[in-house]
Amino acid sequence: MKITRFTFATALLALVSAAAFAGVEVGNSVSGVMANDEEGNLWSLDEHIGEKNVILYFYPAAMTGGCTKQACAYRDQSSALNDADAVVVGVSGDSVNNLKLFKEAHGLNFTLISDIDGAIAKKFGVATRGGGSIEREINGALHTLTRGTTIGRWTFVIDKSGKVIYKDDAVKATEDTANVLSLLKGA
Repeated sequence: MKITRFTFATALLALVSAAAFAGVEVGNSVSGVMANDEEGNLWSLDEHIGEKNVILYFYPAAMTGGCTKQACAYRDQSSALNDADAVVVGVSGDSVNNLKLFKEAHGLNFTLISDIDGAIAKKFGVATRGGGSIEREINGALHTLTRGTTIGRWTFVIDKSGKVIYKDDAVKATEDTANVLSLLKGA
């Protein structure tokens, strides 16, 4: 079969495009992840490299059933996670204000970052889809929580050297924390 310049160039472009969206795999080094946290402050993964293991978990939407269970499990296991020299960071397409309300409503004791356009999720290869809105009563007031994108439920653990040591792209909200702790205790 004769490969023409057009066919070869098209094939090369397809390979480059596939690699660009392949996401992060175990063994990859990651850096340069920055976003606003629930207080509007800039959070940077690079500030934690060399200091702590980072549990970066992606979840669809603040104040929804599975996402609340998952977040509360991380909250409730903070002592064990601290013993494993790990910090937890939740990532969703929610606005900073939504994240602040979510953190306050459930007494969450870890950082939440806003990936409103899905750029961080895309860097990691996490599936995204359109955003949405929900209404929730928080502290006696009705709030409409609107998110720019809905992110899939995936979890990554990044070790102190900046390498991904764990990736779960089929997370079960109620089992996520236990799976991560098992990994960290065995590492």
